[in-house]
Amino acid sequence: MAVPLDEAVRQLIHDGDTVALEGFTHLIPVAAGHEVIRQGLRDLTLVRMTPDIVYDQLIGAGCARKLVFSWGGNPGVGSLHRFRDAVTRSWPVPLEIEEHSHAGMANRYVAGASGLPFAVLRGYSGTDLAGNTPNIRTITCPFTGQELAAVPALNPDVTVIHAQRADAAGNVQLWGITGIQKEAALAADRVLVTVEEVVDELEPVPGQVILPSRVVDAVSVVPGGAAPSYAHGYYERDNAAYRAWDAIGRDREAFTAWLTELTAATGPTATGRAAAGPAAADRAADDPEPAGRGA
Repeated sequence: MAVPLDEAVRQLIHDGDTVALEGFTHLIPVAAGHEVIRQGLRDLTLVRMTPDIVYDQLIGAGCARKLVFSWGGNPGVGSLHRFRDAVTRSWPVPLEIEEHSHAGMANRYVAGASGLPFAVLRGYSGTDLAGNTPNIRTITCPFTGQELAAVPALNPDVTVIHAQRADAAGNVQLWGITGIQKEAALAADRVLVTVEEVVDELEPVPGQVILPSRVVDAVSVVPGGAAPSYAHGYYERDNAAYRAWDAIGRDREAFTAWLTELTAATGPTATGRAAAGPAAADRAADDPEPAGRGA
């Protein structure tokens, strides 16, 4: 089940795919996103409830033709400038956007995971999203006559998530703020999980989510694979890296230099160095946490 990350991306993600790299606040699959950039994948429909800097990087690298999302930004810092440049100036390629509310996106994943064609919710009332997003419709409740919002199920070709650990059989365990990862994985045709480590046994921890091996196509061991976001129990969020990205993302020349460095980098700390600078990568590499820390 354990597959090197470059091989897993090559096997599971293809040009033109709809790809969800999910994670909320922590466990963001940054290393996997960087491998997508290195492999030069194109025409992707990127999906995520809260795209942050790794999506800014994917968009700036020309990997995406469309973004489906409910919020986008550099958390605690400001805008995503490569995202903005693609939408307003079509650089490096034009970017189509489809915007939803958080509730709408979450319900779309749930519908996809449940094998349903669409989701129904009370939402979008008082907003202009319905008038600007074709994938938001109204439906009349057959029991009460109430007008409700309907959104189509989300079924990504590939969902990519990061987790704390997996066992040798490919069962995956994550905990902390888990967001929509479980539903996004269950909704997808293929699932790639990067993990901090593989252990002999998944010891229970409070609030855990377990993805059984039958829904996981590949596990790649990538210590520090969520940096500069954090992995609960393993390492902290690198706030300086998010602040540093603002200056890089604002300037095409600075971004192009960053991209050149990323695509030239190889090895287990390449992603950390490209995302957050050498110091952040060194911290991740020098912090081999024992299984269960933070449980």
